[in-house]
Amino acid sequence: MSGLDEESREAARMRTSTRDTAELRGRIEAWLRDRVDARAAVSGLSTPETNGLSSETLLFDASWDGRTVACVARMAPSADAVPVFPDYDLGRQVEVMRVARERAGVPAPRVLWFEPDPGPLGTPFFVMERASGLVPPDVMPYTFEGWLLDAAPADRARLRDRTVEILARLHRVGPAQVPSVAAAGRGLRRHVDGQRAYYEWAHADLRIPLLERAFGWLEDHWPADPGPDVLNWGDARIGNVMYADFEPVAVLDWEMAAVAPPEVDLGWMIFLHRFFQDVTEVMGLPGLPDFMTRADVCRVYRELSGHEPRDMDFYETYAALRHGVIMARVWRRRIHFGEQPMPADPDDLVMHRARLEHMISG
Repeated sequence: MSGLDEESREAARMRTSTRDTAELRGRIEAWLRDRVDARAAVSGLSTPETNGLSSETLLFDASWDGRTVACVARMAPSADAVPVFPDYDLGRQVEVMRVARERAGVPAPRVLWFEPDPGPLGTPFFVMERASGLVPPDVMPYTFEGWLLDAAPADRARLRDRTVEILARLHRVGPAQVPSVAAAGRGLRRHVDGQRAYYEWAHADLRIPLLERAFGWLEDHWPADPGPDVLNWGDARIGNVMYADFEPVAVLDWEMAAVAPPEVDLGWMIFLHRFFQDVTEVMGLPGLPDFMTRADVCRVYRELSGHEPRDMDFYETYAALRHGVIMARVWRRRIHFGEQPMPADPDDLVMHRARLEHMISG
């Protein structure tokens, strides 16, 4: 156990919604009655305390026709919540989850309903079945404490291998099978250009020199052959997977899905563990230094897919840059809600500043 006090835990929590849950319960119930049964009921509505800072997530039980179904609703954040991303195409997420489940055999949640009309809740939303299992938490990080840290090495290795298998399965899906994602463009150049546009949207009023240097580093180290385009999960990390007995039972958070080389997903998966491990070591804790390493992740992926990952220095640095843009936006969100002050140096908005500086310095 980490021994962190409750004050430290509270400081690490971030606001994920500005909506009133009691009001939402009534509005969802009214919508459900119009959709399935005039006697339908919604109970136990809550928001998760860990993970999830982009789309808003609601947990509830829906009852109709004598049965009760555990549900999860995903909805775009309201404008006053300082959204992390500029747009939230929930219809695209629904399509990607369906393709991942039906074409790739990935345990993406089964979507029960998609409501494109913003009228019922003030924004489009979809409702999916809620799986039962454990998710490696972001707050406090799974590298600090908990079931994964306490697990036997063999169990952690099984979790790693089954998680990499998600990517190997998903990457068999060609762009033509996901029209809404492919329509947004494909290829490494388009992906990086999209991230640069996102940076401009998120931080145009406050330039972050470290991130701009990192974009320059990418141009100077561009792969000679980026390789084939495949369907990318986009937010490929263990914190977006629910596990039962160290096996994936639900693969979550598809809003960053894209068409890009497979190494984009692999670099993200490797770096995101490195990020949490770095935070853990800064706190003087051992963490999991031998877990989700580049060597192991790439080896397992190669064995399962037949594709040899390449240019991983580039792709892990790209992951660090992407994560820097997102987390700087999240940090500015915290500043907006009075959860922390604005730093004197904009580069300090990048939580993993030291790691990214090291990566682009060679």
